[in-house]
Amino acid sequence: MAGMNNSSSSLLSAGRSWFERRALFFKVIGVAFLGLLLLIPLGMVKSTLSERQDRYRTAVASVTANWGGAQRVSGPVLIVPYTYKTEEEVIRYVNLQPVKEQHEKTVRGEAFFLPEQLDVQGQVEPSLRKRGIYTTPVYSARLKLTGRFAEAHFDFIAGREVQPVWEQARVALMISDLRGTQEKLVLKWGADDVPLEPGATFDDMGAGVHAPVKLTVGEAREFALELTLNGSDGLRFLPLGRQTGVKVTSSWPDPSFDGAYLPMARNVGPQGFDAEWRVSYYGRNFPQAWATKAGGSVPSAKELEESAFGVSLMQPVNAYRTVERAIKYGVLFLTLVFAAFFLFEAVCGLRLNALNYLLVGAALCLFYLGTLALAEFMVFGAAYALAAAASTALIALYGKSILRSGRRAWVVAGMLGGVYGYLYFVLQMEDFALLAGTGALFVVLAAVMVATRKLTGTELPPPLPTEDES
Repeated sequence: MAGMNNSSSSLLSAGRSWFERRALFFKVIGVAFLGLLLLIPLGMVKSTLSERQDRYRTAVASVTANWGGAQRVSGPVLIVPYTYKTEEEVIRYVNLQPVKEQHEKTVRGEAFFLPEQLDVQGQVEPSLRKRGIYTTPVYSARLKLTGRFAEAHFDFIAGREVQPVWEQARVALMISDLRGTQEKLVLKWGADDVPLEPGATFDDMGAGVHAPVKLTVGEAREFALELTLNGSDGLRFLPLGRQTGVKVTSSWPDPSFDGAYLPMARNVGPQGFDAEWRVSYYGRNFPQAWATKAGGSVPSAKELEESAFGVSLMQPVNAYRTVERAIKYGVLFLTLVFAAFFLFEAVCGLRLNALNYLLVGAALCLFYLGTLALAEFMVFGAAYALAAAASTALIALYGKSILRSGRRAWVVAGMLGGVYGYLYFVLQMEDFALLAGTGALFVVLAAVMVATRKLTGTELPPPLPTEDES
């Protein structure tokens, strides 16, 4: 019996000795597993972020539904109906015998003429609209369109004896969201004032307005139009003139110039911006005139829209986008903090359990949730600072107990403060964020190598006395 007890004791001793010799290895594996486990709450925070983003987009959509969406101004375009005669072969049956006959047929089409010169002067007045806790920028744009149409020639329709229907000529102007129009629209056509009516009647270019105009053979006409549009997000134009000039000014300090053409001159500052575009018809993919039912190519709505250019009103930094970028560094945070606590174990001979690591990781995850919640009510910088301070204080106070030393807790707090500060610095960067993050990883890895350079064995060092015990 005694032999069996001795044998069992020796086996337990041998097993304990085997685990003790490999304690450092199993500790590393355990800490890594806990870090992976904490990716679950990080994913839940990211899911919450997506849900809040959806609510924000819904709120913005409800504002723009009543105010007006992104506006695209296209035109004006002169449209002249025309007819021509053509012969059509018809087969008739006489006494059950097919007989071919030529019948004259009248074909009706429409010719589209773009202006020789198109100039747009725009003043964009921005404002902020709130829906619940969400805010979105909108604008009211006062636009003045002036220009000139050259004489309408039908020479580009080859092989047809075209008869223009001048009395049915009309001018069309495409406005993507007519809900944003604030007043009656009147087109100055030569010396005449012509009221515009809803409906662009211009293929697939969407909503717009049109007006019948007087036109005779060999006549060029100047035009002018003033309109005020409510919109949101962006204001864009199509370069329909042989020479198109657009000048836009606004008090909005954060514009984004986009589209097929960038402004040739722009000035952006805290007081707003002004931008000027000059576009020649050589830089686009459609002609000055085309016709339907004439056998030639007709530009599609997509080809026309691809030439659009303009400006968008951007909010300085969207808090949701910044929080999303911060969450991508969650693994880095967990790695840094867990590495710090593991180094205290390895170098100072502490013994931390899985619950200690889990609670510290939970506090790190709460930082992201706190930042997200606070950023909906205050500027991102203040929300980030409050959430980081709360997370640092929570981990430092808990660390004072589990690390058995106030000095060690202060080290952890200082490290967290530095990491949070560096992360904020990285989040403010766009082009160099990856470089800065990679550099931080190299520095941390070097610090871990220096701290563990004297750990030559697989065993953890014996526990050190606490501050009270020493």
